[in-house]
Amino acid sequence: MNLFSHYDRSATFLANLDDDWARLIRLVGPCLHDPKAAREPYEALVRAIAYQQLTAKAGDAIIGRLKALFDDREFPRPEELIAADFDRMRACGFSASKVATIKAIAEGALTGIVPSHELAVTMDDETLIERMISIKGVGRWTVEMLLMYSLERTDVLPADDFGVREGYRALKSLPEQPKPKELRKLSEAWSPHRTVAAWYLWRMPRERGNVLK
Repeated sequence: MNLFSHYDRSATFLANLDDDWARLIRLVGPCLHDPKAAREPYEALVRAIAYQQLTAKAGDAIIGRLKALFDDREFPRPEELIAADFDRMRACGFSASKVATIKAIAEGALTGIVPSHELAVTMDDETLIERMISIKGVGRWTVEMLLMYSLERTDVLPADDFGVREGYRALKSLPEQPKPKELRKLSEAWSPHRTVAAWYLWRMPRERGNVLK
């Protein structure tokens, strides 16, 4: 699949939903979603935890410091993260709970709970989500980032994500954000293009009375 042409088709589909979507897509322009398909699920999960509730710049800095603990190799191996000193990982910028979750993910990679990329691509979204959230500290959002950015799944809507829900609130000029369950139901009309829909909602101007109106 040519993903960029797929994104164009997805953007066209979304723009045809209604005038609000059409204006948003005209404003933002082409979808530049940039998955990292070469990453193993283990690495993708660790990175998702690192970036959780942080800006991209802050997440980049923390990952950079983590890699520096291991001689700046491409990415530390699971056994290395398990053995890593807790305080040194905290000094990278991780909270105590994130350190514990990262170590649990590393354990899961060694025990097989976290599948290889080769196996993961054969598994459907919900099977992967249910399997991964058995790891303490890993929630649905974390696995959805894996699905979107490592496995290149094109119909994922992270409805628990604040930015996605706020984007939809602003798109529709709602008084408050939709609840995750409500947004999942609404997003059925966007299938099979929900990954691109999320990408655009993340870029929705947040101010009321924004330029879309």
